[in-house]
Amino acid sequence: MARCTAPVRGHSSAAAQAACPACRYKSRGYGGYSSYSSYSTPYSSHGGSYSSNVGSANSSSKRPRWSSSGSSVSYTSSQIQSLTPIRETIEVKAVAQPELRDAFLCHAWDDRKASAKELHDLLEAKGVKVWFSEKDLGLGVPMMRAIDKGLANSRVGLVLVTPAMLARLPKESVADKELSALLAGNQLVPIVHNTTYEELRNVSPLLASRSGLDSSEDSMEDIATKIAELVSI
Repeated sequence: MARCTAPVRGHSSAAAQAACPACRYKSRGYGGYSSYSSYSTPYSSHGGSYSSNVGSANSSSKRPRWSSSGSSVSYTSSQIQSLTPIRETIEVKAVAQPELRDAFLCHAWDDRKASAKELHDLLEAKGVKVWFSEKDLGLGVPMMRAIDKGLANSRVGLVLVTPAMLARLPKESVADKELSALLAGNQLVPIVHNTTYEELRNVSPLLASRSGLDSSEDSMEDIATKIAELVSI
């Protein structure tokens, strides 16, 4: 076997390496790893770069600008897209009307001691100031009047959409123009619970046109966290 003629620190030049009986084939990429390494390094670098870019893209799509880096929840791209204009409305109102509560919670009467109270309590535990009809509105007040009053006293509205709400909506005779104005003003966030947006679309296409949060995707705890982040200024 040929022995390398190089000093301890290696050949002084490429020509010297080419003249060495042990190393000349390596310099041409035969029988050694130098050629393979020169090929594999760009590939690995490209792969690493691609992976990094994908991770970066996913990270940016999972974290809206108003959510802290240490947040315990992640967002879908659809949620970020639908909540961003709501956040902008909140920021404007926070400056213009700092005395307003963070959010109001609109719900069906049958949910007042169940899912609506659960969400209300989770929100308040996270420091969200909630306008809640059970404590802020008299019995028997029509839903749209509750929405109007709730929005007048809050920066943003939450509509808890449940089977009970779907049964109630047609009876409320909710005017399309009223609901359209609220949605166009980026003031409402639908929260679908124990039903689907498809079912909501069958009852109220306008309300279903604004995607929001869904308990089939997030727990009530995570939904409350996302709302708390959304309204936090």
